[in-house]
Amino acid sequence: MNDQVTAQAAVHPSMSKRRESVLRRWLAQWDLQSMAIPSILFLILFSYVPMWGVLLAFKDYDLFRGFIDSPWAGMKYFNLFFSSPDFWLVMRNTLIISLLKLVIVFPAPIVLALMMNEVRMLAFKRIVQTVTYLPHFLSWVIVGGFAISLLAVDGGSLNGALLSLNLIDEPVNWLSTPSYFYSILISANVWKDIGFNSIVYLAAIAGVNPNLYEAAAMDGASRLKQIIVVTLPSIMPVIIIFFILAMGNILNAGFEDILVLTNNGNNAILMDKANVIDTYVLETGVRQQQYSYGTAAGLFKSLINVILLLGANYVTRRLGKESLW
Repeated sequence: MNDQVTAQAAVHPSMSKRRESVLRRWLAQWDLQSMAIPSILFLILFSYVPMWGVLLAFKDYDLFRGFIDSPWAGMKYFNLFFSSPDFWLVMRNTLIISLLKLVIVFPAPIVLALMMNEVRMLAFKRIVQTVTYLPHFLSWVIVGGFAISLLAVDGGSLNGALLSLNLIDEPVNWLSTPSYFYSILISANVWKDIGFNSIVYLAAIAGVNPNLYEAAAMDGASRLKQIIVVTLPSIMPVIIIFFILAMGNILNAGFEDILVLTNNGNNAILMDKANVIDTYVLETGVRQQQYSYGTAAGLFKSLINVILLLGANYVTRRLGKESLW
């Protein structure tokens, strides 16, 4: 008993000193710490406070009775979502688009960063960086407008070029052909985000020790071999962190990009390819005013994303690689 009291007495001062140390460091950096307060408040107000609304998935929400007075429904709307004939359709489309983005869109900035690192003409490098960065700052409405104009049947640049080269006999309605939808969507995503997402990888490459390249060159390694044995292993921790985050967004197949590309009178034609969980929530929860049902579908997607994020982080940590925590 005395040993236990002595141990607790030893622990509590240590904890007290730790708290004092944290408080002392915070006060010493009060000017820097206070700059984070607006971001913390923004996160609380717009990310955590709205989470109260997920309870809507467990209620028979009545617009006239309000959120609090609406009766509880338990798992009713989750069961309706899982038994809906649309469930497997939206899940299939969501997984296909998400996996295509993971396989194509995710590594594209890495490849661009590796290529840019090999460019020795500074002026050309800056031009390429500017051209590839700019699309990120355009909204999906503008990008969708570009794609629609480019792929239009009448006066579209792509059809005009292919007709001039005699590669097609008549204009193709690209945006109304389901078999082309995934290619168009993924291409638009790569074009929009490849430059901006490569910034982090370029910064990681800039931090690689130059002596490693010199040692590899002395061993007779070519530039390609140096990329494989020096550059990629050196930036692998950054790649793993972003891969874990990408796994946590695996069911976020997209919303704005799909919406603008299927809002040209072709949404009914592309429904079998473009209807993902996010667009399904918009259709059922907002347009059809099935608020509880739409919330249940959205909450299911979020829960799966969290599970995948935790799983990816656990696996990478067990493998001795980098992890988020």
